[in-house]
Amino acid sequence: MERETLKSRLGFILLSAGCAIGIGNVWKFPYIAGQDGGGAFVLFYLIFLVILGLPIMTMEFAVGRASRKSPVRAYQALEKPGQKWHIHGYLTLIGCYLLMMFYTTVAGWMLHYFYMTATGKLAGLDADQVAGKFTEMLANPGVMTFWMVFVVALGILVCAKGLQSGLERVTKVMMIALLIIMVILAINSLFMDGAKEGLRFFLVPDFARMKEVGVVNTLVSAMNQAFFTLSLGIGAMAIFGSYIGKEHSLLGESVRIVILGTFVAITAGLIIFPACFTYHVDQTSGPSLIFITLPNIFANMALGRLWGSLFFLFMAFAALSTVLAVFENIICCGMELTGCSRKKSSLVNFVLITALSLPCVLGYNLWAWDGFAVFGGAVLDFEDFLVSNLFLPLGSLVYLLFCVTRYGWGWDNYKKEVNTGEGLKMKDWMRGYLTYVLPVIVLFIFAFGIYDKFFA
Repeated sequence: MERETLKSRLGFILLSAGCAIGIGNVWKFPYIAGQDGGGAFVLFYLIFLVILGLPIMTMEFAVGRASRKSPVRAYQALEKPGQKWHIHGYLTLIGCYLLMMFYTTVAGWMLHYFYMTATGKLAGLDADQVAGKFTEMLANPGVMTFWMVFVVALGILVCAKGLQSGLERVTKVMMIALLIIMVILAINSLFMDGAKEGLRFFLVPDFARMKEVGVVNTLVSAMNQAFFTLSLGIGAMAIFGSYIGKEHSLLGESVRIVILGTFVAITAGLIIFPACFTYHVDQTSGPSLIFITLPNIFANMALGRLWGSLFFLFMAFAALSTVLAVFENIICCGMELTGCSRKKSSLVNFVLITALSLPCVLGYNLWAWDGFAVFGGAVLDFEDFLVSNLFLPLGSLVYLLFCVTRYGWGWDNYKKEVNTGEGLKMKDWMRGYLTYVLPVIVLFIFAFGIYDKFFA
């Protein structure tokens, strides 16, 4: 069977960026920046993005492009006879399913809020009533199930149409729309009364405030965020590597994707923090920032319904771009494992992902259980913990060791693949850092995540 390829380089960059740009950049990034001292956090986040995220992204792309296979089969094509690296291939698929078990629900929340804002259901409500709408949504399994199934059906439909005519075409339009909407929203925020204080909080590093929060805490959460914002470790990037040609070096392409992802994360902060300072909202209010704080702001703003609708449309696009990318990975793995057609793999996965997503939806109402309190209280928090604290760091470590050690694919093979084509090249002097320093950092992130959750 001839392997499908992407039509254009722009398609590849926007698809990969779309996968990296998810709720992590636009929902998690601003509230973590708010909690961890603003500008200082942003500064370290950018540093870690370059020294942590970037090299591992090139490795995932290299494994995909060299093997021309989905993550489940990629290791088999590259490992030496008798090696067991391919076991991780199956784990990447489990990681993708796990991510979709809660991501489809959160994408549904964004669409529900877009619908509520656009139809004026939040207009004229006071702060408590707006907060009540979020609680009301979580308590209603019918509404949440409807939006979750809508997201799954939409994602599967797009992917079933094929790589170029479905995924690539839709993602290009969606990503360009997302970038335009973000720029419009950011410009609007810059004219608010609190814009000056908001921007100072967000962009000027204040190391005294960092000390208050805890220097180690800020550094670790910046490391974590740099890592998770790129969706590394579950093969989500490797799949797009397998669809591209050899014209451009992988380091150069990865830099472009990281820049695009960072642009979105920073712009999300530019949209949110001026509004927080204008309307005297606690910018450290955590995950509820998007669903309780911002709708309040939109309710009090001139043209609030328009800005609110645009904001949640952009949030929905950010979530859906990741859903589409990971669905593509899952469907392609299904095709390679069973030899079935794209349509059949899509249909089977529609049923499978819908069923797997139900515990997250019901975890807020019918299946609420106190046992999840240690993870944050709901099924979603437990699933997020498994992906963010186990699958992403450990998966990234496997890709890393596979590419740099002689027990895996090896440095020479990796370097040759990553440097094929025009653009930035990996140099031999980087080898020591990638082989001895980077694995220790990744292990530290993993260990600290576990310690922080259960022992801190």
